[in-house]
Amino acid sequence: MQLDYKDIIIKHYALSMSGSEIARQTGFSKSGVNDFLRAFKKCEDLSYPLPAGITNYGIALKVYEVVPGSGGRNENIELPDYEDAAKLMATRKNMTLMFLWNRYKKKCEEEGARFYQYSQYCELYNKWCEENYETLHIPAVIGQKMEVDFAGKTFELIDKISGEITSIVVFVAVLPYSQYIYAEGMSSTREPQWIDVNNHALKYFGGVPAIVVCDNCKQAVLTNRDWIDPDLNKDYAEWADHNHTVILPAKVRKPRYKSSVENAVGILEKGFFHDLEDNCYFSLEQFNRDLWKKLDALNHENFKKKDYSRYDKWEEERHELMPLPSMQYQYMERKTAKVSGDFHVRFDNAYYSVDKAFLHKSVMIAATADTVNIYSLMGDLIVSWRRASHRGEWLTDPRHLPDSYKQMSEWNAEYFTRKAMTVGPNTVKVIERILKSREHEVQTYRLCLGVLNFVKKYSKLALENCCKLALDTNHVTYTFIKNSIAAVADEIGTAGYNTRLNEERNKGGFVMSSHAGDIDRLLSKSSKLAEREVDHE
Repeated sequence: MQLDYKDIIIKHYALSMSGSEIARQTGFSKSGVNDFLRAFKKCEDLSYPLPAGITNYGIALKVYEVVPGSGGRNENIELPDYEDAAKLMATRKNMTLMFLWNRYKKKCEEEGARFYQYSQYCELYNKWCEENYETLHIPAVIGQKMEVDFAGKTFELIDKISGEITSIVVFVAVLPYSQYIYAEGMSSTREPQWIDVNNHALKYFGGVPAIVVCDNCKQAVLTNRDWIDPDLNKDYAEWADHNHTVILPAKVRKPRYKSSVENAVGILEKGFFHDLEDNCYFSLEQFNRDLWKKLDALNHENFKKKDYSRYDKWEEERHELMPLPSMQYQYMERKTAKVSGDFHVRFDNAYYSVDKAFLHKSVMIAATADTVNIYSLMGDLIVSWRRASHRGEWLTDPRHLPDSYKQMSEWNAEYFTRKAMTVGPNTVKVIERILKSREHEVQTYRLCLGVLNFVKKYSKLALENCCKLALDTNHVTYTFIKNSIAAVADEIGTAGYNTRLNEERNKGGFVMSSHAGDIDRLLSKSSKLAEREVDHE
């Protein structure tokens, strides 16, 4: 572990801590701390209090006469001018460390001085940047960088059918040179959507910057312990390779590393975000239309006390960006699923209908950020759907359903009603309401299944009372019952749960195999169970 020289000196001289105390507090070795303090006391060029602005790098040079990490190879090696190198790397679009090292090497050879080899030159450059980056004031370079982040402010997305409220998260990207801003609302921040909004940002900017600076979000970075060699998310790294750019995560808890996007987020949150907050949004498309309209106005508005806008500066900058690839990078999720008795497959908490010919068969799903393609196991495309915009959304093509599915399907209104009758009249009313709550009855079958399945854990009495509560409060939804039944069961006590004592009482409860084939047999069995329940009671 590299010693923090400044911290050790301050603790020893300002706080009168011994080497042993410093070692215990910092986790450094006792011998390492004491050896440094002895070397510091012998140093003629440096003493406490330390000169303003000195870094650990500078302290090591004064105390040991070698730079940190050099291994003390030769104190006569010419020290590179890393401050100048950092400024050139930041202000010259195509500058490389290899070019700077060759220039440094040539200068040393001309002067007869020893020099660091390329690998060590790069290592020491990175260490210098880590310690001095925040003190540098380097202007933005045209076409060099795009900074991305999420806004802290979120918005509400309301499901028209269920009334469920989910969050809209806003992705923000900016070109630091022109300050040109792109933003987009997201209903999900998972990797497919993350890749998608980054694609949209590049398209909006009309080209690809040399560097993309991002936050340390899980969509972009897996680990970033030392900043110098972060572990990038595999898909985001592939996205960068596809676009011939480089991902540079910001240093953890150092907002200055992406100051332009932090500033852009502040402008949005203090500006027209307040107007958007006053609106009700029932679709992501509706939100983004409003967002982009206001964003376009902001980008075309002149800067304060300037006669030009972000758009004007972008017109200059876009010609310096690298060209977009011929095809966008596509993130692809793949999984297999089985078509259920309601003729739908579940994927990412949404439901997609599949042709009746594939009932109870396995299919392959391949999904991008905005498309869900469903294939047979032989590789033939069955159907292509837009990707659902919110949890629990149903996408149903009536052509996928048999004309008489309400009669021929093992799951139908009569089946669930009969099962509800084994619980009680309130449960029957709830099931009947749920069956009519969607455009297509088939879309409600899983909700009915979920309601009736509560008798696996809770008693029929608990479910019946919970359904009465749902009816009395006009909250006849699966979600309400799911969130309420535990409290209802607790109020009842032991009789509220499907324990061994209540096992006989719950024998008529709903337990169904999704592969049951004979509907008449199922209904007959249900009726007999109900009769047994009556006889028992």
